[in-house]
Amino acid sequence: MAKAILRRITPDDLPVVMEIEKDCFASPWSYMDMEVECHNADAVYFVVDVDREIAAYGGFWRIVDEAHITNIATNKDFRRCGYGEMLVRGLMDKALSLDLTSMTLEVRVSNAPARALYEKCGFELAGIRPRYYSDNKEDACIYWAKLAE
Repeated sequence: MAKAILRRITPDDLPVVMEIEKDCFASPWSYMDMEVECHNADAVYFVVDVDREIAAYGGFWRIVDEAHITNIATNKDFRRCGYGEMLVRGLMDKALSLDLTSMTLEVRVSNAPARALYEKCGFELAGIRPRYYSDNKEDACIYWAKLAE
């Protein structure tokens, strides 16, 4: 049985993270962008490590008392195995431990699997950002989750 652990991202993870980034996003971040995030004091990035393979990665920026998820992506070979949920819940737990009160993200309207995951984790649809994505002008759903009462 594969053992999955959630851990902080390291610069050594970036080659694989960038492969996942390019596979998952129409407008992927650059290697330099991801490298900067590894050292950003106002950012938290995790990977799901499954027997020394990166199954998923994601992170958020801390903005005042909120966490803004910037990226969540799952390696295509590890999809539908629960690692995305493990990652989202881990990010939520970390945000709560930092005394952040809520978490937000944008996701493509057409990305039904991701939307279902976020809703399963307690996010609620709060609105639509029209023509948000530059590659095809697709709308984005805005989701919010309360982390503390």
